[in-house]
Amino acid sequence: MALALPADVRPADAMVPVPYRVVGRARETADTVTLSLEPVGSPIVTPAPGQFNMLYAFGVGEVPISISGIDAGQRVRHTVRAVGAVSQELCAAEAGAMVGVRGPFGTDWGIDSAAGGDVIVIAGGIGLAPLRPVVHELLRNRRRFRRVTVLVGARSPEELVFRGEVASWQASARITVRTTVDYATAAWKGDVGVVPTLIERVTIDPEVTTVMICGPEVMLRFTAAEVLGRGVAAERVRVSMERNVQCGVGRCGHCQLGPVLICLHGPVFPWSRVGPLLARREL
Repeated sequence: MALALPADVRPADAMVPVPYRVVGRARETADTVTLSLEPVGSPIVTPAPGQFNMLYAFGVGEVPISISGIDAGQRVRHTVRAVGAVSQELCAAEAGAMVGVRGPFGTDWGIDSAAGGDVIVIAGGIGLAPLRPVVHELLRNRRRFRRVTVLVGARSPEELVFRGEVASWQASARITVRTTVDYATAAWKGDVGVVPTLIERVTIDPEVTTVMICGPEVMLRFTAAEVLGRGVAAERVRVSMERNVQCGVGRCGHCQLGPVLICLHGPVFPWSRVGPLLARREL
């Protein structure tokens, strides 16, 4: 990929990408990779868990990608699934390739506000990517929280992202981790079924529980309904929305959901705000 910007430029304009170099590439599934990016010059502002960046493949275009890792120093990690021209180009990027980064944008998970209580993290498919920094933060500051439960679902064992890391979380006695798949293989030893079915096996104290959910919209609706049915208030249920973000700064309107713009007012929302919107057809 050709680089169009001088390395010593730190654009002040949120619409101008900052040059970053790919310094690491890990394949997660057949169509998903995690890129570790390091700034060539001045970095972007350090993101918070839940925010996203716009990643630019020079000569092709840009797409919004959640931040799946915030490393020590100035590196950031992005987990990208190849579903279009830009994401395919990003997934093909090898170490040394250059990409543009704009951001960080959007709201975060508000981890500090959950301190002192229980936290339930629920991810479907690649929805684990924006929740991965949350798990890292919960483990790093484990004493600040009571029970921590992580529920992870995927369509098949081969589509589970961060498999090695999830296994290490499961082996730890510090948090409870459960995984499930829609379609099992002969070698699969875990649960089978959609991820909301795991919730009935979780101890929930609704007055002190914060729930963080990311996945396809249909999964968000069913999962939110399950935890609301267990008495958790809609304000304590947070979801990360993914729609057609194109500018990242609320100018183009492509990610509009009724009165909100996902890139500007989200992507993380309390269910009390977006639940009623998702209940309306064709919105």
